[in-house]
Amino acid sequence: MKRMKLSFRWYGEEDKVSLEYIRQIPGMHTVVTAVYDVPPGEVWKQSSIDALKRKIEDAGLHFEVVESIPVHEDIKLGKPKRDRYIENYCENIRRAAAAGVKCICYNFMPVFDWTRTQLDHVLEDGSTSLVYYQEQVDQVNPLESDSDLTLPGWDSSYTREELKQVVSEYQAMTEEDLWANLKYFLERIIPVAAQCDVNMAIHEDDPCWSIFGLPRIITCEENLDRFLNLVDDPHNGITLCTGSLGCSCRNNVVKMAEKYAAMGRIHFVHMRNVKVLKDGFEERAHLSECGSLDMYEIMKSLYDHGFSGYIRPDHGRMIWGETGRPGYGLYDRALGATYLNGLWEAIEKGERRK
Repeated sequence: MKRMKLSFRWYGEEDKVSLEYIRQIPGMHTVVTAVYDVPPGEVWKQSSIDALKRKIEDAGLHFEVVESIPVHEDIKLGKPKRDRYIENYCENIRRAAAAGVKCICYNFMPVFDWTRTQLDHVLEDGSTSLVYYQEQVDQVNPLESDSDLTLPGWDSSYTREELKQVVSEYQAMTEEDLWANLKYFLERIIPVAAQCDVNMAIHEDDPCWSIFGLPRIITCEENLDRFLNLVDDPHNGITLCTGSLGCSCRNNVVKMAEKYAAMGRIHFVHMRNVKVLKDGFEERAHLSECGSLDMYEIMKSLYDHGFSGYIRPDHGRMIWGETGRPGYGLYDRALGATYLNGLWEAIEKGERRK
């Protein structure tokens, strides 16, 4: 039986969490990272990719997953310059593959990579976490000059006027327009990925519904089915993000884990627990009873259907006085990694005894 490969997100030399500490997490296999000093749409230097590989391997770990190679907005919008940016993307796939990368996580979300309304909400136990409350999002209008144009997680590289311009362009698009641009993109990158034997793993929209009237399409089982059929190739797969999908009650994450693992189309898993609320959601500890998701059943669905890809504990709380990048501290993610290891071992040994 092939085993899942435990991984951990690392933001490079500026990350407060060192490779030395990541290496000390039991069962850790792969470091998930990227080249962060190149603008979206441009080609990564091979020397930068190779330097990452050496640093990670020197720490006793593997460099097999990139998260992420950002998709330039011109590609999503279907602008005339998209072919140049797509060719650059293909070259980045080739260069990552040359360094031994096996999986690339990316997303096709308009403008906003992910949206939260607070990064340090205090939970009952005194820890802090990322939360999303719809009433707070409703108070923001990116097209009004006097609006508070910032929410946690937004790309700060946009000026106020640039943000208004790109949001306006997306609001003029339909979901079908975005589907067409995604298909155009996939038809050009997946043959390159297949040639390089790299699995492309799209990340679901986070959260999985429309925000500010922008089209969002990677949101549910029906749309994931449609996505996989755009280019029906095993290298065209998904990052199953339990938190992004699980923040909506309409998504049965256990069923989706079972279905797409059986198809061999889950290449990467982000495991996090969320507590679904009437007006949004709160990110919680990984333990099933702390949120709305059954983490055991999700892991069992993956195991039962032969999942052997990469999995990482996703956003953690900030606990024990730790400070740093919200959601990406060491302590709670390390607890999450240990929990995932424990679930997998228990499932594995339980199956052997049958």
